[in-house]
Amino acid sequence: MNALSRGRNLFYLIVTGLALLISLTLMIALFFKRAEPAPKDPHEGQVYLYDGKDWIWMTPLEGVPVNTLTAEKFASKGAVRYFGTEYDALRGIDVSEHQKEIDWAQAASVLDFACVRVGRRGYTEGGLFEDAWFEKNMRGAAKNGLRTGVYFFSQAVNVGEAIEEANFVLRHIADFDVSGPVVYDWENVSDGEARTAELSVESRTDCAVAFCETVRRAGYTPCVYFNRSIGYYGYDLTRLTDYMFWFTLPESPFPNFYYACDIWQYSFNEQIPGVTGSADMNLWFIPRPADAAPENSSGL
Repeated sequence: MNALSRGRNLFYLIVTGLALLISLTLMIALFFKRAEPAPKDPHEGQVYLYDGKDWIWMTPLEGVPVNTLTAEKFASKGAVRYFGTEYDALRGIDVSEHQKEIDWAQAASVLDFACVRVGRRGYTEGGLFEDAWFEKNMRGAAKNGLRTGVYFFSQAVNVGEAIEEANFVLRHIADFDVSGPVVYDWENVSDGEARTAELSVESRTDCAVAFCETVRRAGYTPCVYFNRSIGYYGYDLTRLTDYMFWFTLPESPFPNFYYACDIWQYSFNEQIPGVTGSADMNLWFIPRPADAAPENSSGL
């Protein structure tokens, strides 16, 4: 073999070795790249939702049932109607002294239930007041065959006041047949003089639990009323899952809240026979056995 041939062979060996070395290097790099953990999703386990002011990422609360009442289960135009198969959707009104005289015979022609205000607590001095039309509304609704529930507008600032409110309600409903929920209706008051202005989430939840437990021990079905803001930021809902939820989001095509609700207040402005002016309207979702025929699936 001459020198030229030996040189060529050596060149081929060097090139082949370099190619093998490059291939091996690439294989090693690819192996370690695959072995590296993928970047962690910063929103893993969260849901993206609208909280009433903005779109946010939220970590769902453990143990709080999720809402299955999605938009496609409701009419998109005209009167609110439920077309799902999971519930009977009963249509009802909530009333107080603000409606004054109601012709319950007319109203009952388009309603299944009524939720009547028992009274309220003042937000400045904290006194308890009976609703001026409570008894008349209870008698009128019952006489015309409607299921009745009641609610109390709370401004409790501690557990003692919440229990006082519950006992106030129990005294007033003792002579009536209340087959619907007894509702704790705590709401934010924008007035700077409101004694509840600085109430914490923990204290607000303590009050709701105290009211509801007092009501439940008396044999009634407790319920907590809230809007989207209080539902997401004002209560610890994990402590309230033993009670019904009454969620208010008027003028929306469906109850747009992440967690499940039993009653949805869908309007502040519905026209109802026998009621002067606008009415607050609700759908009460009662779970339906799989083989049961709908009692009122349209909400009418």
